[in-house]
Amino acid sequence: MLRCAGASDPGRVRHNNEDAFWMDAERGIFLVVDGIGGNAAGEKAAAIAVERVRARLERPTGSAEQRIREAIALANNEILRAASSNPEWEGMACVLTLALLENGSAVIGHVGDSRLYLLHGRAIHKITHDHSPVGEREDAGELKEREAMRHPRRNEVFRDVGSEKHSPDDPGFIEIQTIPFDPAGALVLCSDGLSDQVTSTEILAVVERHAGDPDGAVRELIAKANAAGGKDNVTVLVVEGERFTAPPPPAPARWHAGLIGAACFLAGLVAAGAAGYFMRPLWVPAPVVVTPRVLTVSGSIAAAMAEARSGDTVEVPPGEYREQVRLKAGVILRARQPRDATLRAAPFSNGPAVIAESVKGARLSGFRILGDTQMPLATGILLRDSDVEIDDVEIKGAGVGIEIHGGAQPVLRANSIRDCSAEGILILGPGAPWLSHNLLEGNRGANISARDGAKPVLLENQESPGKLPERRATVPAVRHLPNQEGKK
Repeated sequence: MLRCAGASDPGRVRHNNEDAFWMDAERGIFLVVDGIGGNAAGEKAAAIAVERVRARLERPTGSAEQRIREAIALANNEILRAASSNPEWEGMACVLTLALLENGSAVIGHVGDSRLYLLHGRAIHKITHDHSPVGEREDAGELKEREAMRHPRRNEVFRDVGSEKHSPDDPGFIEIQTIPFDPAGALVLCSDGLSDQVTSTEILAVVERHAGDPDGAVRELIAKANAAGGKDNVTVLVVEGERFTAPPPPAPARWHAGLIGAACFLAGLVAAGAAGYFMRPLWVPAPVVVTPRVLTVSGSIAAAMAEARSGDTVEVPPGEYREQVRLKAGVILRARQPRDATLRAAPFSNGPAVIAESVKGARLSGFRILGDTQMPLATGILLRDSDVEIDDVEIKGAGVGIEIHGGAQPVLRANSIRDCSAEGILILGPGAPWLSHNLLEGNRGANISARDGAKPVLLENQESPGKLPERRATVPAVRHLPNQEGKK
């Protein structure tokens, strides 16, 4: 079983974070993206890359290499198309590194100067090649690692995702490699915010020191990058095989036989005179390994969520659940069988059915959320300042289907929101949520309403009017990617 963790930090110089990442340990997919563009365009490019890569790789059709090539090409062409539709995003692009683990191998897709390292046998190996002038010279041995890290042209790249149209098999676009991945090894994927500040030797030492605790390794690596200047956004993923361990302590130096004898004699005298004190056990417990778990709900969803920790998945069997559910940072909450787990209003409450407040990295997937006159729901899902993912959820008969507050960037993907008495999706505040491939129909208010400076990104959502079409509102066109109006 894999142990993994990931995090992203804006660093100490930049105010925004144009990096992004995605981990799916169950499918063995790990992705780091570094956006290019400025004025938030890099963030958009990174978000599109994660969205498109994820959508393709979650369809397990074709070989690993074929899936990776198609995923990166789809991301590339969608970024290019989005940039052409919005002058503020002109020139945006990204670099990325992607690893797909299956059958004892890691298939790697790479464009740009983000990196993947392999740790094995107490050594670290840089697997990917930097697609940059300075990176080429470093890989050729013309520059030492520290010289390359300090080079004034370090940030230049000659390959990226999004600046020109590509097909999956275009030469000189995607670097593909396949390497063995042994359970005793580990992978580190990172943006150049780490590799420009922390040497590979330091990376090796940190990851080995935290063997069994990838989250601790990620936190220390980000702290080291920031301590070295934090000049760029920094993103790190650490993926450990189940037998990856810290190196053994160094063996004691060999003493001369006479010295050994004298030492043993003196030790014996001391032990005889103070046995009660010195006979304390010197056993040191092995490190505790915390691995992601799948927790199955046997009664209350809330009880399982209370037990879950970051990285865990809470799986909900089919049935109807009358309780209010709170999402938790880093925890996936999913229905065992899509749409066979139903959430209704909790007793003595009219909702919301699901709440996320200041939550990062959570995911809700596969549920039905139902309201009716007997059990009304004022709101199906309420998100406040939360970067979470909501996918494959059906909401029907609520007041507002999904209500989003604050400045976060949640992702709503492939949901169905029907027959709500007010808005299907209501966005309040300066956030930029990502709404992709959702179906909205029969809602009496606006299908999507954005207010108070909200700037949602809309991609291929399907809408049809509600019962009172004169009340429909639209989001300003400048914030749209292509949608399909009126199709079902």
